[in-house]
Amino acid sequence: MGPDDRWRLLNGAHHDPHGLLGAHPEPGGVRVRALRPFARSVAVVVDGERTELTPEGDGLFSAVLPEAADYRLAVTYDGAESVVDDPYRFLPSLGELDLHLIGEGRHEQLWKVLGSEPMTHGGVGGTRFAVWAPNARGVRLAADFNFWDGAALPMRSLGSSGVWELFVPGVGPGTAYKYEITRPDGSRGMKADPMARATEVPPATASIVTESSYGWQDQEWMAHRGDIPAHRAPLSVYELHLPSWRPGLDYRQLADQLPAYVQELGFTHVELMPVAEHPFGGSWGYQVTSYYAPTSRLGSPDDFRYLVDALHRAGIGVIMDWVPAHFPKDDWALARFDGEPLYEPADPRRAEHPDWGTLEFDFGRTEVRNFLVANAVYWCEEFHIDGLRVDAVASMLYLDYSREGDDWLPNVYGGRENLDAVAFLQEMNATVYRRCPGVVTIAEESTAWDGVTRPTHQVGPTGFGGLGFGLKWNMGWMHDTLEYMAHEPVHRKYHHNEMTFSMVYAYSENYVLPISHDEVVHGKGALVEKMPGDWWQRRANHRAYLGYMWAHPGKQLLFMGQEFAQGAEWSHDHGPDWWLVDETYSAAGDHRGVRDLVRDLNAVYSATPALWQRDTDPGGFEWIDGGAAEDNTLSFLRLDTAGQPLMCVSNFSPVVRHDYRVGCPEGVWTQVLNTDDERYGGSGVRIDGHVKSEATTWNGRRHSIAVTVPPLATVWLRPVTE
Repeated sequence: MGPDDRWRLLNGAHHDPHGLLGAHPEPGGVRVRALRPFARSVAVVVDGERTELTPEGDGLFSAVLPEAADYRLAVTYDGAESVVDDPYRFLPSLGELDLHLIGEGRHEQLWKVLGSEPMTHGGVGGTRFAVWAPNARGVRLAADFNFWDGAALPMRSLGSSGVWELFVPGVGPGTAYKYEITRPDGSRGMKADPMARATEVPPATASIVTESSYGWQDQEWMAHRGDIPAHRAPLSVYELHLPSWRPGLDYRQLADQLPAYVQELGFTHVELMPVAEHPFGGSWGYQVTSYYAPTSRLGSPDDFRYLVDALHRAGIGVIMDWVPAHFPKDDWALARFDGEPLYEPADPRRAEHPDWGTLEFDFGRTEVRNFLVANAVYWCEEFHIDGLRVDAVASMLYLDYSREGDDWLPNVYGGRENLDAVAFLQEMNATVYRRCPGVVTIAEESTAWDGVTRPTHQVGPTGFGGLGFGLKWNMGWMHDTLEYMAHEPVHRKYHHNEMTFSMVYAYSENYVLPISHDEVVHGKGALVEKMPGDWWQRRANHRAYLGYMWAHPGKQLLFMGQEFAQGAEWSHDHGPDWWLVDETYSAAGDHRGVRDLVRDLNAVYSATPALWQRDTDPGGFEWIDGGAAEDNTLSFLRLDTAGQPLMCVSNFSPVVRHDYRVGCPEGVWTQVLNTDDERYGGSGVRIDGHVKSEATTWNGRRHSIAVTVPPLATVWLRPVTE
């Protein structure tokens, strides 16, 4: 071994340690060389025959043997000897096809070739470690079993792929590890594995070797979840933050409580705020450091599988928040991973996210795009996730997002569109829909970008193909309607358009109507506290709004705690105020009434195709009277594919409307839901019995009915069928 090779090997800067260590033919036999710092002695054992290796200093030992097939090493430390397999006698465990696909950015199951993978290689059990670090001068494996000293386990570079690999015999699940990376400038740093599938519990930061032994029991769910496309199916979502929904519960304990609760309320899906590992709980999971690892705060990856399985067996779909827009700058994670910008762009005008003090991904780099696309597939294939809600899409699409002046860098055409991000989102959506039948992707996109839910192959008027999402959050509807509801009823007639404007663009995308965590934190107040008036009026407004929301075209999403009119803002430290619905609380009936309404809204919604079957078809909606600003009322019809209607009448004034005439199709109508019902905490004004339409022209219709409309309430009616 020459002095340069020796120096680079011992200093963690050698690209090919396997060329120096292990067994290599030379004149006179086979030289076996081992690197075992702090060992007292090292011997080679072949077929029971033992040959001592000669110390060469600095932990190096070697000797020439006649032959050395399938040898093992007997290593002695302070009198204790162990016989182990030598990592440096194994060929690479990654094939040429895998490396080719990684280089092209097309390895759709990237987690099976990068990261830590327990396996049998060359007839020996162990773990293959592989990491992409193309700028590194060297990479070594530091782990709990070598006292976090990577000197004895340098990894080899697999050519131009930028991948470093090492198979370590005898290492299995539960091992904690990191990569010790020698940067281009010669300095070294410890990094967690970007592809780790399990991690230590924060604030500890090491990656954990894991493999799944979970046996899924949701075959029926998986076989039929895609029978009806999401935009034509009932989809009512309960959003929650797992660590704070019931603080102190782990994944398996949550599986004993969450499915039953959501099933009782009638939601079709849950949406989990980010599950991937994150160092700071106060980020709620939106600053991810380990994209492939469910947070260890609540248990193991198989424990998380158990929770998803339990929800599926209860008939509940699982959507999870996914955060490809940015990542934090923690020095042990993705930032400047191999000493240079790698996952982030080199130019700070592209790399720095101005709002959150984080870094954006380099969507133009094939390996980075592959990392993210494969991650989306990973959650769907490995954890049976049914939907991905993609966070902060607008911040990816616009190069000048939250930037001014010279703080942003235009695209090659001088525009503000991030062409690389567009291509990434299109590829991610196309790949997920191709590989994972029944999965829906949902964009949290707050601008008027054209074609968010249009297929990627259909080019729109702006010259871009669609982004390919299945659904999009309707942020405009949310902002406008909450603004309206915050006004005192006496002023609402001047803001009537805030409730009706959404129908101007309701069919421009496939929408979700979100009342999410973002609307009940940071001084915004809980949903019921946004409402004006005394406690009774606030609850009545709350109920009327939910009735209007569930009838409006689009899918529904409601954040935890709002289903029982929690008055306090959400806190990730203690979660929902469950004591409000405890029987021992004197006002529990007020909160239980709202919860009962949500249950009944979901029950009628799921059983009424008119409310979901044509959510993206303009023919599924007809205004009866969208202009009754003076009355603070709104009335419309929803229609299913057979033309069967459901009528919604909302009265956002505190006045009972007696003999209120509403145009309608000819027939006999009956009330099916009334948010003013006494059992919900309302005043009990209702539409009794059957109401036969009269041949009185009203609202441009030849028939109409005259009904009593409750105050601050929404009423649903449907035709009586024989």
